[in-house]
Amino acid sequence: MADLNKLTIAAARDALRKGDVSSAELTEACLGEIESAGALNAFVHNTPEIARAQAAAADARIKAGDAPDMCGIPLGIKDLFCTKGVPSQAASNILKGFKPEYESTVTSQLFDAGAVMLGKLNMDEFAMGSSNETSAYGNAVNPWRRDGSEAALTPGGSSGGSASAVAADLCLAATGTDTGGSIRQPAAFTGITGIKPTYGRVSRWGVVAFASSLDQAGPMTKDVRDAAIMLEAMCGHDAKDSTSADLAVPNFEAMLTGDIRGKTIGIPREYRMDGMPEEIEKLWAEGTEMLKAAGAKIVDISLPHTKYALPTYYVIAPAEASSNLARYDGVRYGHRAKLAAGDGITEMYEKTRAEGFGHEVQRRVMVGTYVLSAGFYDAYYNRARKVRTLIKRDFEEVFATGVDAILTPATPSAAFGLGEMSEADPIAMYLNDVFTVTVNLAGLPGIAVPTGTDSQGLPLGLQLIGRPWEEGDLLNTAYALEQAAGFVAKPAKWW
Repeated sequence: MADLNKLTIAAARDALRKGDVSSAELTEACLGEIESAGALNAFVHNTPEIARAQAAAADARIKAGDAPDMCGIPLGIKDLFCTKGVPSQAASNILKGFKPEYESTVTSQLFDAGAVMLGKLNMDEFAMGSSNETSAYGNAVNPWRRDGSEAALTPGGSSGGSASAVAADLCLAATGTDTGGSIRQPAAFTGITGIKPTYGRVSRWGVVAFASSLDQAGPMTKDVRDAAIMLEAMCGHDAKDSTSADLAVPNFEAMLTGDIRGKTIGIPREYRMDGMPEEIEKLWAEGTEMLKAAGAKIVDISLPHTKYALPTYYVIAPAEASSNLARYDGVRYGHRAKLAAGDGITEMYEKTRAEGFGHEVQRRVMVGTYVLSAGFYDAYYNRARKVRTLIKRDFEEVFATGVDAILTPATPSAAFGLGEMSEADPIAMYLNDVFTVTVNLAGLPGIAVPTGTDSQGLPLGLQLIGRPWEEGDLLNTAYALEQAAGFVAKPAKWW
């Protein structure tokens, strides 16, 4: 079989079962692609020895007839997931050289299912960013280019390396994390599928924390069926994570019928932003018509507190980050600054954190520390928590009326050029999360599905937001949208 690296998880699984291909062959095909794709800067720690050993074990398992769906599938792992004995530095210089002595629950579950780790993937430092330009490894690059242009584009963030690697067929799928849209926005920018499950559906244990009440891991895949297959392997109760839900994990793939007749899809009026590009409006309208044609009932809904979502998010997330990142001080692991004679522990903390953290992380830590300080806690942090409750209630009230899913744009634009936002106010960059942050604040599942291209040939995605814990139903609605949109475009290879 040619172009093994271009297979979907489902196609590879079936070929492995039939004996048409081996995991070793799949793995070598991906390793070869990674080797020639340095220009994308997607993989930052390659693990070919681990991959080959895992592939050999997977082939033996398949031969013995003991093979879960993910067995033998080559994956990329975002650098935020701790992987035993492999650098796991969250794209930050402060964790340079850190090799955990333990495995995150998500990677442990994937490896137990027989998945193969090709290496660790680029990302924004500590998952803080929307463009993968804050990484200690340098920018990840989108495999897509504008028609007739050589300009390098962002793959989105923070899971930019994951999105780039999947879109460029360097791996069959990848893990991502989503704190305010970091799976869904890069998925939309690169023409792939990304799902953020309900908060608590996937264990956060062993995933480097950004904002603990918002972070959630999920799969980034080539299509909706693959997202269903991989999500099932990632889900499950974990006693090591106090926020992990003790709920049965359904067979998500079996729920993909494509039949959404009788389903009610809500269109929120508050997501029609001033200055939204015409192409995004058109895509949204077309997506609405596709779901209507598939038998869904379309209703207008109101989520009145949406306008407060971004400021709420950018109070709560930095507050939690400033608390979580206090542990990186040069004492136990990672980078430690060189000290001058007479320097004490305070100087060590200050110099280590000044050297180790990038500017965006420093900015968010300072904002977070400010909003948590004694004089401002009630004015900012407590008020943001109250507004978050109102945002969550908006969704609860809409779902209580019988709405099954909500359709919105995934991003306010197609992928922008690397460096194009460097001189902009940071708030301009934060606006990339305008359609996605509400989902994290409310703890809901959300999925980005590629549904079209803009006038310059770049992919555009739509987002579906589902009821809590009903990922199967959400995936089925996404599957119906995917089937109707028929998006098959791939980036032209230039790297």
